[in-house]
Amino acid sequence: MAITNVTDQNFGSETSEGLVLADFWAPWCGPCKMIAPVLEELDAEMGDKVKIVKLDVDENQETASKYGVMSIPTLFVMKDGEVVEQIVGFQPKEALAQAIQKHA
Repeated sequence: MAITNVTDQNFGSETSEGLVLADFWAPWCGPCKMIAPVLEELDAEMGDKVKIVKLDVDENQETASKYGVMSIPTLFVMKDGEVVEQIVGFQPKEALAQAIQKHA
């Protein structure tokens, strides 16, 4: 599966089923740029277990506000539309993989 870019309009429908890792990010954010290749690796290794979506907080402030995102990157592990874990800041791949596996 490929990483999906989502918007305020389709965030709900894209995260409503199954296990989803949602990355709230912005193009100017250094740690967000650092985590992008980590997410690509996770998608390659765990794409059958989890769907990864990215939401640009500059362009989609409604969703970021709804989820109370104060700093980026913020990642949510979601199961059937519900947030089951929140991760703030850059994390190594192993930490993100553990968070996903915990809820798989």
